[in-house]
Amino acid sequence: MSIYRLKPVFQGLLRPCVRWLHARGATANQVTVLACFLSVCLGLWLFVAQPPFAAYALIPIWMFVRMALNAVDGMLAREHNQQTPLGAFLNELTDVASDAALYLPFALVLPGNPVWVGVVIVLAGLSEFAGALGTVVGASRRYDGPMGKSDRAFVFGALGLWVALAPLPPWASWLMPSMALLLVFTTVQRVRSALAERTVSS
Repeated sequence: MSIYRLKPVFQGLLRPCVRWLHARGATANQVTVLACFLSVCLGLWLFVAQPPFAAYALIPIWMFVRMALNAVDGMLAREHNQQTPLGAFLNELTDVASDAALYLPFALVLPGNPVWVGVVIVLAGLSEFAGALGTVVGASRRYDGPMGKSDRAFVFGALGLWVALAPLPPWASWLMPSMALLLVFTTVQRVRSALAERTVSS
């Protein structure tokens, strides 16, 4: 079960906003680039400036806004005839860049070896790569697995709130290794699902 399954409900709530943006000339690619730019700015600021821990409360707030923007750009593209080859590239590449920037500051505050945050960043990128490759082999873009983009946003949003409110306990050092394991499972599941879908359709 993934939070991604709640996406249709979320989209329904955002549809009036999408119509409003479309009426004012906003494009899907503009929303995509804006979400990535703000994500990278927030992540790099937290990492480089190392502000007080309270600043990590911005992570859950931004994760929610970013999820909304990601839904908005997709709806603009699909429902208002804005799908382009460039948009397909931007959609995949900006998500990976945004995730990397937003996860990076946690290397400074999580107990345990900070290398695990780097491992999670790499595995998150690989899981999205595996999902996108579904279309290459004749299947759909795969979103399977227990640690998709929405699930990771929930985990890191919750961690950001936790860091902002209280010190993390020593056992929190197991969070990143556990997440890495789930990401491996997610990647394998996406590959298997894509191959199974291709087999059925062929």
